[in-house]
Amino acid sequence: MLCYLEGDFASFFPPGGYIQQSLAGKMGPFRTTQLSLLAGAIFISVPCVMVFLTLIMKTKSCRITNIALAVFYTVVNSLSAFTATWAYFIFFGIVESILTILIISYAWKWPREKE
Repeated sequence: MLCYLEGDFASFFPPGGYIQQSLAGKMGPFRTTQLSLLAGAIFISVPCVMVFLTLIMKTKSCRITNIALAVFYTVVNSLSAFTATWAYFIFFGIVESILTILIISYAWKWPREKE
């Protein structure tokens, strides 16, 4: 989660970064709209919510949810890393992908309990 925040914060500074894009009404390739900002907020909120849900969910549903979301975030982070041009963004994309792959691995190995 902190990688997302730091990556987004650092994106304000390169030439043509978020500040210039924001002034032009864009978020990367997308127009800045209420819907695009809501989608970004949901995307960033899911990992935070999963920390809590992992503590309260039953084992089987928790395993499935963690694996599914981690696969999705691995794909998104990998695409983000390999389409980026700035080294810091590539680095964060790789770190985020490694972390989500570790989540998949740990969730896959969790002890199976009867529910």
